[in-house]
Amino acid sequence: MSLLVTGSIGIDTVSSPHGHAEGVLGGSAVYFSFAASQYAPVRLVGVVGDDFPDEFRAVLETREIDLAGLEVRKGSQTFRWTGKFEGDMSEAETVGVSLNVLAEAGPKVPASFADSEYVFLANTHPSLQRELLAQLTSPKLVVCDTMNLWIENERDSLLQTLKLVHGVIINDAEARQLTGRMNLIEVGETILEFGPQFVIIKKGEHGAMLVTSDGPVTLPAFPTKTVCDPTGAGDSFAGGVLGYLASQGEHDSAALRRALVRGTVAASFTIEDFSLRRVQGLDRSEIDRRVDKFVNMLQFS
Repeated sequence: MSLLVTGSIGIDTVSSPHGHAEGVLGGSAVYFSFAASQYAPVRLVGVVGDDFPDEFRAVLETREIDLAGLEVRKGSQTFRWTGKFEGDMSEAETVGVSLNVLAEAGPKVPASFADSEYVFLANTHPSLQRELLAQLTSPKLVVCDTMNLWIENERDSLLQTLKLVHGVIINDAEARQLTGRMNLIEVGETILEFGPQFVIIKKGEHGAMLVTSDGPVTLPAFPTKTVCDPTGAGDSFAGGVLGYLASQGEHDSAALRRALVRGTVAASFTIEDFSLRRVQGLDRSEIDRRVDKFVNMLQFS
């Protein structure tokens, strides 16, 4: 099944108690694509400036990621983000951000991508998410992400987008902000009333919760002793979820539960090193072994 992602492609500088990474490849669409491409080919739609390094493009080309939708905009600069993690590293502190090309017009979907069946709208302005969605002919599954900025300042626009998607992947703080509720089961049920068929609430080191009309399902995070850089963990999680669903060609409750496991495992690899360093050399067999380990850990019969 065809899987399309649109989102940021950037150049990151990140510090944590475990070190420092200067000018590395980042962005929501990048982390998503690396995780999802372990399960299904990915069509990437995004925009960068003409300062985007050739070696970064070469990294993307090492995976089954179709770059026909990657626009290199002459005279523009690539999105850049500088952040740091401290303490329990549960949340990044933004030190600096330059939107650059992301403050300009959004990218266009190539005609060859218009028939994409599985779609992930990574975090961006809700109106841009709808603009991209309108360029697709008949998607089978559309899932979106969002953030506190849009919840606070573009709520009406965000609610319009939520009416058009099948699923939402959102972190717990943003989900509570969106609904005005605290209990995460009530939070998920309220978001379902906005239009989506399912909601996945990310809880960081505490795992994730899936809420559908069948009720809630919750999973812990995969336990790991190595937490070097959580940047991109949420987008890797989404990539694992959507990549697996696209490979199965279905998204019923059972498939969503299995996808939740794959997303959790995808995120667990990403956090083990800076940028894509851990996941660049990752193969499917190593992922499957960790999936098996995780599933066995959850059995209590």
